[in-house]
Amino acid sequence: MGFKYNSHTLSAIEKLLQEAGYQVRYEKGNFQSGYCVIEERKVVVMNKFLNTESRINVFIDILQGLTIVETDLSPASQKYYRLIQAAVSTPSGHSSETKVES
Repeated sequence: MGFKYNSHTLSAIEKLLQEAGYQVRYEKGNFQSGYCVIEERKVVVMNKFLNTESRINVFIDILQGLTIVETDLSPASQKYYRLIQAAVSTPSGHSSETKVES
């Protein structure tokens, strides 16, 4: 795995989403999957009670479903985006089957 599950990684992924034009919000609510993506408004709403590792796992799931234009991202965000893509595409990568639920 190319990244660690810590607050720095979480901040980097949040920045990546913001650079891609998405607003990230943490709210309490009844999210069965832990999050909600409002595509028309480019808003990602995540359950604020999730821990750091769960938030990173959810962001990884979200990024798989979004169309991100890499050229719109800063070099640091491009690096994290590529790490996430590599982790998801490899069999030993972190995927939804190995999620840690809180």
